[in-house]
This record gives sequence, structure tokens and C-alpha cells, in this order.
Amino acid sequence: MEIIIQPSNHHIATIAAESISDALKKNPNLVLGLATGSTPIALYKILVQKYKNRELDFSRVTTFNLDEYIGIPCHHPQSYHTFMAKHFFDHVNIPIENQHIPQNATGDFESYCEKYEKKIKDSGGIDIQILGIGTDGHIAFNETGSSLSSRTRPVTLSESTLKANAIHFNSDKSAVPEMAITMGVGTIMEAKQCILLASGKSKSEAIVNAVEGPITASVPASVLQMHPNTFIIIDEDAASALKEIDYYKRCYENRLKLLST
Repeated sequence: MEIIIQPSNHHIATIAAESISDALKKNPNLVLGLATGSTPIALYKILVQKYKNRELDFSRVTTFNLDEYIGIPCHHPQSYHTFMAKHFFDHVNIPIENQHIPQNATGDFESYCEKYEKKIKDSGGIDIQILGIGTDGHIAFNETGSSLSSRTRPVTLSESTLKANAIHFNSDKSAVPEMAITMGVGTIMEAKQCILLASGKSKSEAIVNAVEGPITASVPASVLQMHPNTFIIIDEDAASALKEIDYYKRCYENRLKLLST
């Protein structure tokens, strides 16, 4: 796990975008795991601009989103289908058949989730998985107490998640769907590389628990300590509770020196 601390969300997004860009140039058949939420928006904006500038070609890329609400239609303004179309898919050339987002209306969720897992495996697995983190340390919709070996499945959202997401539903917590389909923690850990993005003081406790705390199902993101290729890219506010903040900064500075030699 490498901790990269930056001055702003723009800097966070720039580093993540460069990592994806480099990987895509080396492998046009890149398989991306995508996240929603406010933090990745800046990342998608940079990738879209690179595409418009003809720096990147997404025509052979395959994507798998982490999650989707259950109980609202795909065309709902707050569905993750709508989010991805608005911020990314409508602006780049990823073939629609290569865009995979969990379906929120199905007669057999168990069978559907098994098929979603199989699609990931059949694609060769996820090369780069983009992640956010909840204020309680959850990743995707794997809430506190989720098994660290869990797979794609329906889940019930916690009270803290419902409250946090209410801002997208006119601050009405009762309008937030109580269930979602999510990739499991075990599914996420099979990605070849994970990039977790976080900004703001509200994420500082979750970050310190995930990075410097014990590995526990109480903080699902803490399992990333066991991932062999994970980057935690955060701003100063999100990093503010870290005990070893100065060391992490020195590590990144020295890594840049090595890369420049």
C-alpha cells in the first residue's frame, strides 16, 4: 500500500488519470473497475478531456462498476447508470456492450450476481479498480461487518450511508433506496491494482482506520493493507489524522526521485 498525499482533489484526480492513461496506452484492452461519488468526478473529467484531445482511445476498454441501488429505475436521476452516463460514458468511445453496471431490477438477484462475477472473470479480471471510501470505512457498498471474502451480492445500506447519500435525494433520507447490489470485498481484492481516492476532513477518520488500524470487517477498506498493489491518493484534509503522515510524504518524494533517474 502506497499513500500519496496531495494539495487538492484536482491533484488527486490528475495522478489517478495519469496512472490509467499510462496503463491504457500499454494495454488497449484494459479492464477498468469504476466508482461513483463526488471524488471520481474530477478523474472522469480529465479522462474525457484526454479522449477529446485524442490522447486516449477507449474503444477496446471494458468497464465494471462497483455498485447500483436496488429499487429505482436505471434512468432515475440518482441511479449510477445515470451518473456514469453523465460524467463518463456519454463522452468517450467505450462500446455500450463493454459497459457493465449492476442491474437494479431483476427477478433473481443471486443468479444475476453470479453472472456479474463470471463476466469479470471472463474479461480476464479487473486491471485497475477505482475506489472511494465511506466515512465509516466502507468500500463500494460493503458496509461495516461485511465479510472480507464477500462476493457480488445484494446488501442493505447502513444508516450512516443513507444519511450521507440523502444529499443526492433532496436531503430526504427516506428517498434513498435501502438496498443495493455491490461487488464484494473479495471481488475487489482480486483486481490487479486498486486506486482509492478520498478528500476532505470527513474522510480523515476512515483513512487512518483503513491505513494504520487493524485489518477488520468493521472497516472493510482496511483489507487493502493486504493488497499487493494499492495506491491511496488523498488530500491534506483526508490525511490529517494519519500518524505517519511525514513518512508517507517522504516515501512519495523518494519514489518520484527514483522515477526521474
